[in-house]
Amino acid sequence: MRKVYLDRTALPKAVVVDIEDTEVIPAGTTIFPMSAHYKNEEYQKFASDYDIQFIFDDDIPSLEFFTVPHVDIMAKDSKGGFIGTVYQQYDSESDAPICYINRDLECFIIYENIEYFLSNIGTWQDNLKPYDKITVYRSKAEAEMELEFIDLSDILPC
Repeated sequence: MRKVYLDRTALPKAVVVDIEDTEVIPAGTTIFPMSAHYKNEEYQKFASDYDIQFIFDDDIPSLEFFTVPHVDIMAKDSKGGFIGTVYQQYDSESDAPICYINRDLECFIIYENIEYFLSNIGTWQDNLKPYDKITVYRSKAEAEMELEFIDLSDILPC
């Protein structure tokens, strides 16, 4: 079966592509910022006690990498790493795996879903295990040298 990649960074949230005899794999790295309206002492406690700085819409970091499959970033740490959900946008009810990408662009699995992550948040750094199901590229252009991407510009409105 043919594999093609769909860049989630350039698409509206609800696009589904189905191509006969082809596996379409969402790719790219997006950020799930929370409204700054929700900043409170609890989120500050996550930052000071667990080194998890959730991302708010008043301070969105720039990402210098592109992932395959898609990773949705929800937090960062003081070491320059990012925490995100694999394959889908962050959702507190999601069963998506939680990963960590360090500043050297190495990827680790933290927990298999957000529920385990939140209930074991104090030990997240001790649970990092190398994760080979995500490839981290320095850019989309680098990924395009190895992978075939779908061009949806002909069918999506500008």
